[in-house]
Amino acid sequence: MIKYFKGSFIVTLIGLVLAYFWGEHTHHGGGLLALFVVTFLSILEVTLSFDNAVVNAMKLEKMDDKWRHRFITWGIIIAVFGMRFLFPIIVVAAFSGLTVFAVTKLALYDVDKYAYYLHQVHAPLVTFGGAFLMMIFFAYFFNKDKETHWLTCIEAPLLRLNCIRYIDIIFALISIMILQYFIPESQKVSVILAGFTGVILYLVIDSVSNFLELIAERKAALIGGSAKLGFIGFLYLELIDASFSLDGVLGSFAISKDIIIISIGLAIGAMFVRSLTIFMVDMKTLKQYLFLEHGAHWAIGLLAVVMFISTRVEIPEVITGSIGLVIVGAAFISSIVHNKKLAKQENDK
Repeated sequence: MIKYFKGSFIVTLIGLVLAYFWGEHTHHGGGLLALFVVTFLSILEVTLSFDNAVVNAMKLEKMDDKWRHRFITWGIIIAVFGMRFLFPIIVVAAFSGLTVFAVTKLALYDVDKYAYYLHQVHAPLVTFGGAFLMMIFFAYFFNKDKETHWLTCIEAPLLRLNCIRYIDIIFALISIMILQYFIPESQKVSVILAGFTGVILYLVIDSVSNFLELIAERKAALIGGSAKLGFIGFLYLELIDASFSLDGVLGSFAISKDIIIISIGLAIGAMFVRSLTIFMVDMKTLKQYLFLEHGAHWAIGLLAVVMFISTRVEIPEVITGSIGLVIVGAAFISSIVHNKKLAKQENDK
């Protein structure tokens, strides 16, 4: 356990020290408050992204060691600086007409105005992320190769729908078109475009990933060994992380207006999620606990719905995180019960 989470604890220590001094720098005596906010945000990030770790582990099992390492090193830089600091700034700049430099100054020195602009782009941002996650959900439960069911009464009928071509795309597009009826007229076009972009981006990444995986499998069959993915698998994981992080980044401003404190808190949480992912891969957790994949994908589907709803109704991050944690926890318990039944059957023989 120590070797998997050592890096996370080091990042936590560095992050807490930086948060304390930044808190003292911005407001005398604000160091302890900064520590509390960072700790809360990091725990919230782990809670929100637990199902993300399970899905990441599924993909990471197919990646070679070099790209697994890059997922921890390069990936954490992209996740923290790219998605949790730079990406919102770029989006605000694109929608507000301001330069990236001007928006960065707002984020650091005029947080109320920055939060206002960020709120204006909330609907298209979460629609993009929700559409991408919804495609992951549909692709899993409409997969013709899926043999095992957790919630059989729901999953079995869903699987039978895979006889309809492009059923996952149809459902996702219908969801986006239903959503736009609840969106103010001024944002309808941006929300629809954002949703369509999420669907298209998923299809592009998934198609390229499947193509490269097929090539890797053919090469592996010729030379022996198992097929491994490289850059495209890494890119797929980063996009999943980006979709999961959108709601968390936007919701963090309800807890703190300081983008530095938010970035530190989310960075610590993101690092623990990555360490947890590597731990699950090496421990073969998904093979030991049969229904974890199912639970993670149900949590993803509900998160997508929550993100769509949040375009009109503010949903506290604690509720969002609790939904995913409860579902994955239920799947974990079901897996333990299933394993005990199998063990009992073996003993009876």
